[in-house]
Amino acid sequence: MCGIVGYAGTKAAAPLLVDGLAKLEYRGYDSAGIAVQEAGGLQVVRRLGKVASLAHSAEHFDLKGTCGIGHTRWATHGRPSETNAHPHVSCDGKIALVHNGIIENFTELREELEAAGHVFASETDTEVVAHLVEEAYDGDLLAAVRQATQRLSGAYGLAVVCADEPGHIVVTRKDSPIIVGHGADGSYVASDAIAVIEATRDVVVLADEQFAVLEPGGITFFDAAGKEIAPEITHI
Repeated sequence: MCGIVGYAGTKAAAPLLVDGLAKLEYRGYDSAGIAVQEAGGLQVVRRLGKVASLAHSAEHFDLKGTCGIGHTRWATHGRPSETNAHPHVSCDGKIALVHNGIIENFTELREELEAAGHVFASETDTEVVAHLVEEAYDGDLLAAVRQATQRLSGAYGLAVVCADEPGHIVVTRKDSPIIVGHGADGSYVASDAIAVIEATRDVVVLADEQFAVLEPGGITFFDAAGKEIAPEITHI
């Protein structure tokens, strides 16, 4: 069990991500990390230990970006370490993602990706997803995430960002909780509503294999086939 947060809006993302992770620390406290879209690309900060350690380290980075994702980890595949902490990134550093769940076929996928030239930095099952998205990416992050998840067996809640698509977060899930909501200052995603309730009380609980694209101005939803849908909104 891990905690996921994400924000795409008009405020600085880093403080919001760290605050959300602190609220989700009951879901895991082995390590924590954030990835923020900055002018020069993605800035990733990861630390071993509790969210407080991440918060202290993040203060030393000049993080001004208004879109990002975060994660607090309870280790499953791979020991607790800074290297195994999320977010995980692609070989080119342009794609970052956070994950809650277990990818059951990650060993086969990793062998396939390594044979294709991908270089892995961690021991986790999650990292294969970052490389699958990189392999599929051709200028459309939603399409790449859809293609990558078709290869996965197991449970996943995912939030993905790309340096080439500023202000966008692609979210999906299967057998792992994900909620999204839009507030006055932007769009939010989390694995538990407690992380976003101060920003909005109107949320969508994603169904399995649904997708959401978060932007500062709102959220667009899609089914597994890529067709736009209008999901039910739950008021907390």
